[in-house]
Amino acid sequence: MAKPVIGISTYLEDAAQWREWRLPAALLPVGYHQLVQRAGGLAVLLPPDPAPDAARQAVARIDGLVIAGGPDVDPARYGAAPHPETGPPARARDAWELALLGAASEAGLPLLGICRGMQLLNVAHGGTLLQHLPEAVGHGGHGGPPGTFARHRVTPVPGTHTARVLPAPLSVPTYHHQAVDRIGTGLTASAHATDGTVEALEFTAPGPFALAVQWHPEAADDTRLMRALVTAAAGREAPAGS
Repeated sequence: MAKPVIGISTYLEDAAQWREWRLPAALLPVGYHQLVQRAGGLAVLLPPDPAPDAARQAVARIDGLVIAGGPDVDPARYGAAPHPETGPPARARDAWELALLGAASEAGLPLLGICRGMQLLNVAHGGTLLQHLPEAVGHGGHGGPPGTFARHRVTPVPGTHTARVLPAPLSVPTYHHQAVDRIGTGLTASAHATDGTVEALEFTAPGPFALAVQWHPEAADDTRLMRALVTAAAGREAPAGS
């Protein structure tokens, strides 16, 4: 049986360096594609594409979608002025990933959002973000020093799909300074940190597999979330006309 094809959105950087080269690059930490592979899927990268119909065409060729972590979502997307701690906007990536989310929703494509991916899913459904979480919770425990994951405990909400995939509290790798504030229409919080921060979202109404988490499963050994996505992707019916 062919492996389900899992598309992963990527960074788009003005300058990346490897060996003697320093060039613009579409890139992604290896943990993402390796997690897909360990979970039984075939990983493909989906760099930003400005073509009007590109997201719909990409979604038609994959079996599941991962919206990866990355830079802060542009506050203009949820009607807010930028906080002094909010990073520079990645407008091309915002536009591309929002288009992917819209196309995935229309196609009933299984979806997993990771960190920024969860925040963007919330914004796509009319929600808002806390732009600097340490001000709200009074500590910096959701991220380590620059480039270093912290760890904290997450508790899934009983009765949710998230809790069926992850039935017990768990320690997760985390690196973020923003978080969900007002939850978007049709979404519900399905896991929390001990300080109350929303750590997972899912849709309120039953539908195709769609989960989003604030932590970074690609930085850990636990494959359960990605296996759930790959399993859903493997059982998805082919789109009409494909």
